[in-house]
Amino acid sequence: MKTQNTTASGAPKHANRLAAETSPYLQDHAHNPVDWYPWGAEAFKRAQAENKPIHLSVGYAACHWCHVLAHESFEDEETAKLLNERFVNIKVDREERPDVDRIYQIAQQMLTQRSGGWPLTMFLTPDDQRPFFGGTYFPKTPHYGLPSFRQVLERVAQYYAEHESVLREQGAAVVRAFKELNPPPAPLDVVLSVAPIELTRRRLAASFDAAFGGFGAAPKFPHAGFIERLLRDWRARAAADEPDLQALYMATQTLRHMGEGGIYDQLGGGFARYSVDAQWEIPHFEKMLYDNGTLLATYAQAALATGDTFYRDVAVGIAEWAMREMQSPDGGYYSSFDADSEGHEGKFYVWDRVEVEAALSEAEYRVFAPRFGLDQAANFEGRWHLRILQSIEQIGATMGSDPAQVEALLQSASLTLRGIRAKRIWPARDEKILVSWNALMIRGMAIAARAFGRRDFAVAAHRALQFIRGHMWRAGRLCATYKDGRAHLNAYLDDYVYLADAILEILQVRFAADELAFARELLDVVIKHFEDRGAGGFFFTSDDHEALMHRSKTLSDDATPAGNGVAAFVLLRMGYLCGETRYLEAAERTVRSAWESLQRYPEAHATLLLALEEILNPTEIVILRGAPEALEAWQRALAKPYAPRRLVFAVPSGATDLPAALADKAPRGVATAYVCRGTTCSAPIDSLGELVEHLGEGAGDVGQVAGA
Repeated sequence: MKTQNTTASGAPKHANRLAAETSPYLQDHAHNPVDWYPWGAEAFKRAQAENKPIHLSVGYAACHWCHVLAHESFEDEETAKLLNERFVNIKVDREERPDVDRIYQIAQQMLTQRSGGWPLTMFLTPDDQRPFFGGTYFPKTPHYGLPSFRQVLERVAQYYAEHESVLREQGAAVVRAFKELNPPPAPLDVVLSVAPIELTRRRLAASFDAAFGGFGAAPKFPHAGFIERLLRDWRARAAADEPDLQALYMATQTLRHMGEGGIYDQLGGGFARYSVDAQWEIPHFEKMLYDNGTLLATYAQAALATGDTFYRDVAVGIAEWAMREMQSPDGGYYSSFDADSEGHEGKFYVWDRVEVEAALSEAEYRVFAPRFGLDQAANFEGRWHLRILQSIEQIGATMGSDPAQVEALLQSASLTLRGIRAKRIWPARDEKILVSWNALMIRGMAIAARAFGRRDFAVAAHRALQFIRGHMWRAGRLCATYKDGRAHLNAYLDDYVYLADAILEILQVRFAADELAFARELLDVVIKHFEDRGAGGFFFTSDDHEALMHRSKTLSDDATPAGNGVAAFVLLRMGYLCGETRYLEAAERTVRSAWESLQRYPEAHATLLLALEEILNPTEIVILRGAPEALEAWQRALAKPYAPRRLVFAVPSGATDLPAALADKAPRGVATAYVCRGTTCSAPIDSLGELVEHLGEGAGDVGQVAGA
């Protein structure tokens, strides 16, 4: 098909350096008329030689407005001509280069006093890559209160030519501001306390949407970290005279409204990135691996906490979607699905009522229509996007049918429609494999495997871990990204600590000494190459990483958990498990480095609060030793309750190459347990009943209490 950038035969008219990149997002721009460079020395050298400002454009494959900007401006010959004449143009995939993206997102907010986002458009000085102007999306023609992209380019180029010295001073001021971003650490005589956790609990209650769940107004994001925080708050007081039932209510109401809403794919499983409305009804349709990894873990935990099968069903839906649509034949998980297909956002997911009625039997349609809103007005551009409006029990009562019959009809109808949908033109899938995002899904899969006794989930998680070890671990260091047989880019803090955390979860499904050793190797790299030895905490990039304008150290959560929070959390758990005091000390230094921020804005640091909680009240570690078949029964019993501050490792009698702290917990016959809290361990326990009594709860009681 001929377009403005193809010849009559359909061949591309243009080619640039992005064709050699592994990122699908960069490859999508390889045939723009823009003379794109990837981030790197070649582009910088040319910019400096010609004294041209750098036009930096950052986006990602599933970003709707990135596609709009590309179509309107980067595919336009006249705009490309202006870009090529006046700038050196660099295109960055923020998922492959989060280090670059983080720096210039912060700079954009400093320069414009507006929130960031994607696409990110920044203009940099040629010799030192310091920013002097920026924004996000600029339209082809002036509207949305924004100048056109061409107007921006012309003004920036002219201003740079006439005021270069002023812009350089502005860039220097940004660099100075970066140095002041991180507050000083808490002195050693400052006592850490639960105050930030308690303040977060109050602030979440204040921002909670009692009508639809979630926190704050539209657009609404899932915020799995908030929900996990509330579940843990509830669990901490579940046996008290006045349990915190409101925390449980806020968590479960949010999960229920999300799971019933259109943000969840009611036919195929998996969550979209966010909801554009307060009701969770219409999503921004992109599906990201990282969201689904964290939400899988959260729904599985809610299922354990409540005993409610609804949360289990949603968790299973996420896991089965990930295995079916996101896992590569080699085991690694792909990154995302676009929001758009055939040039329209959401087209793949929405339905015409006539199409649904024709596809289903009369009995199926009679229950499907009220369940998912097809008996009401269209809710998405004249078509229907599915969300749950009536319960199975309500439909059964109306129809005079048994709920089991209704459920069977809904399942058969959903399978039929999913089959029809599968024949549509799919949204593009970004098939690069990122360590950090894979680790979040591995962790979620492992938690769900234990919660639901699903061996297939554990196998899928282990395949992904094996892929990373086999393809992305080289000479004692991780590569951040993989595609088309090529692993490259020096990995980031998140890659190392997310993966170590995921391994801890997998080890609780099936213990393997070599995987425990691998997790320790990962943490040793983190301490050696990422730690801020002066102030505590960890930089996002290693000490041998490419030198950038700023070496960031992120403490707060964003779309993904804060690397520093996960680092502190996993270092604590690994420190107690393996008897490594240097891990425990590094974890406390990390929390102290963030103490000022934790006191002022604790809700922005939900992941660091997990570490703070376990510094104040160390996690409970149960070590099981004995014959594998006996240990399996003990594991199943201990997996029933929701116990977020308990780790259970079943180490077979014949296991070797164990750290001393594990090796000294010797097997004593068929099965033996050791319970450790912090640095104190119990005497050997030789019966499951005695172990349950020692832990202070019946193996299945927690879920029953929560659901009462």
